[in-house]
Amino acid sequence: MRISRRLTALCLFLLLSATAARAQFLMDMIDTTTELGKGMFSMYKKYDALRFSGYIQPQFQYSSGKGAKGFAGGDFPAAVDNRFTLRRGRLRVDYERDNDNHMPVVLFAFQFDGSERGVFIRDFYGRFFENKWDVLSISAGMFARPFGYEVNLASADRESPERGRMSQLLMKTERDLGAMLSFEPRRKSHPLRYIKIDAGFFNGQGLSGTTDFDSHKDLITRISLKPVKLNAGGMRLSAGISCLYGGMQQFTKYIYRSNGAAGFNIDSTAANEGKIAPRHYYGADVQWRIPNRKGFTELRAEYIRGTQTATAASSETPGVIPVDAAGHRQPLYIRKFNGAYVYFLQHLGSEQHQLALKYDFYDPNNELHGHQIGQANSNTTEADIRFDTFGGGYLYYVNEHLKLTLWYDLVRNEATDLQGYTKDVADNVFTCRLQFRF
Repeated sequence: MRISRRLTALCLFLLLSATAARAQFLMDMIDTTTELGKGMFSMYKKYDALRFSGYIQPQFQYSSGKGAKGFAGGDFPAAVDNRFTLRRGRLRVDYERDNDNHMPVVLFAFQFDGSERGVFIRDFYGRFFENKWDVLSISAGMFARPFGYEVNLASADRESPERGRMSQLLMKTERDLGAMLSFEPRRKSHPLRYIKIDAGFFNGQGLSGTTDFDSHKDLITRISLKPVKLNAGGMRLSAGISCLYGGMQQFTKYIYRSNGAAGFNIDSTAANEGKIAPRHYYGADVQWRIPNRKGFTELRAEYIRGTQTATAASSETPGVIPVDAAGHRQPLYIRKFNGAYVYFLQHLGSEQHQLALKYDFYDPNNELHGHQIGQANSNTTEADIRFDTFGGGYLYYVNEHLKLTLWYDLVRNEATDLQGYTKDVADNVFTCRLQFRF
């Protein structure tokens, strides 16, 4: 069967895109004196900066109770205590062009997430790099908010199956629409090469909503110290501080504010409608890595506190204007919160085997505790309950394309006077996950 020149060119082009080494090998085989060879060389020069990557995470989970609510991949259905799921299925395309000095000029990134729940976008942004000082860049589109360490640590690289409860509630899906200016020296000789500063304005609702519902924007900034070698043995330290200064418009005159042990006070002043209710977060994080003979020991910690505006039923950042079942707009609840996490990571005599321990807590209302929640006329709900999660697991890095994770989350909630939460609920989760990556 005769193969057309066009089909041959397409096959060669796909092969050229696979890896840089293979591309160079095939380029050496192309005869650029022929018409086909000249065309192939032109295609290669234009698209050699195109890169594909992705991963899938099939997993099995078992919960200590049917219908358990949680943050280990979402709530279990009412009659279910075990399930197979495809937690994530990501496909990412990056296109980067460099100048003659091998410095980046422009970057485009597109990422999709597919599972049994549907297909959704994750990253859709462009980044422009200035090439006079090689320190500044501007990003615009849908991308991760520059706040904290765990929010920006990729799911494919993170040791725990999920981010902490606090990260998921405050910044669901981690990404938002906005524009950001970054200071990050790209020359190795620059005296500030270990410093990175990001500052941007974002809509605020992230991917939990399809469009912005008010004119107020969130200002998010982060100053980070990139990994610095502390001694000849390779010990490294990195850290960062973050701030989110934003809010959301109040669409009713009713505002509930936490008032210590008394619960919430309601403010029904007519002038409340149209004002901006605060969302102010302040965080600090640190990462300390100590090399071992095989692998490393690492400690990570992050603490966040601030003011969150949400609803009566949840402290999650609203993605749309909150309404009840009848379509009436709901009042907003303003709470003081804090939370933190700590990781301990240890390779077990080999870089293929790793032990990971994690503790995180999230207190959505640190002005109320225990049996103060659920008292008559306090206007408190399960959204005010503190949760502590003790997690641990074993990770087996089979090769660069396959990782096995065995993880158990022991979840503890404070005992309250709320029905269903007078004692600890059954919501512990075991996760067995395989990650295939290319």
